[in-house]
Amino acid sequence: MTAAGGPVAPLPPTLVWCGGERGHLEVLDQTRLPHERRVLRLRSAGDVVEAIRSLVVRGAPAIGVAAAYGLVLGLQSQVEEGAFVERARLVAARLAAARPTAVNLQWALDRCLAAVDREPCLAAVWREACAVHADDVAASRRIAAHGAPLVRDGATVLTHCNTGRLATAGEGTALGILFAAWRAGRRFRVLADETRPLLQGARLTALELGAAGIPVQVVVDAAAPGLIARGAVDLVLVGADRIARNGDFANKVGTYGLALASAAHGVPFHVAAPASTFDLTLAEGRSIPIEERDADEVLQLAGQSVAAPGIPARNPAFDVTPGRLVASFVTDRGVLTAPFDVAFKTALGSGR
Repeated sequence: MTAAGGPVAPLPPTLVWCGGERGHLEVLDQTRLPHERRVLRLRSAGDVVEAIRSLVVRGAPAIGVAAAYGLVLGLQSQVEEGAFVERARLVAARLAAARPTAVNLQWALDRCLAAVDREPCLAAVWREACAVHADDVAASRRIAAHGAPLVRDGATVLTHCNTGRLATAGEGTALGILFAAWRAGRRFRVLADETRPLLQGARLTALELGAAGIPVQVVVDAAAPGLIARGAVDLVLVGADRIARNGDFANKVGTYGLALASAAHGVPFHVAAPASTFDLTLAEGRSIPIEERDADEVLQLAGQSVAAPGIPARNPAFDVTPGRLVASFVTDRGVLTAPFDVAFKTALGSGR
């Protein structure tokens, strides 16, 4: 196992707003990582929609922040007097449709639309978008502080997909916990699922951990349950894209199998997410919309076909893990344990 802290160059910020209310959004193109660091300048709501759909910007919290700024961009053009609120709702609906599973997207837009209702002007939307951004940075910091004690010296931690600086406006959710534990002096190693079909673990998580000097190895997704069964994993730490009232949650496809293996072999399985990822309007996970993405993501790898011509594929981007398999949810409001419906209501209230 190696820690690539030395040779891995620091990454640019995941997203940055440049200028005041009539500025623009700059995002790191995550489709080009780890080999190329390209920053894109987004000047319209359509640019943001495409960036979210194509995974240029990804990770539930980062998507929410990008969407908030996308609404600002969509309202920068002249709007007829009295039509600002209607225009805002139309632009927000277009942004919300970019990806259906991550609830942070709608949460951020709802905050901005509430600002429009209070004060129908561009400046109010921009101020709220900046607040969404700042709140996500703060949420990452609090998640890290609450979750760092879960990581003990000498542990082997398994994680899935990417939940770090590239997935949020701050240091991350699950990876943010690891960064905080490492800074606190605990020494551990990480197994990063490659995360098929787009390899967010291999391309992004390993890159972030290497840049932080944390020892990491990439493992094939299908190998992870077997490693858990062999006692090679002490802790599983993942993120989430939407969490229902009973603790069922959606995360990158492949998470459910990790939770099953962890439960079968007594390995603690923890989920890290901010309050904005909880959707308490949903009683259970079966109501979470699951995004189905283009089959070519499965049928191709690095632009090369991996299946015979004409063979179809299914590509669900997420799966739903039952709350009964979760040891705790590490949030910016604290570490929440079962019964989750009670814990969520106490910590988060009754809304989204």
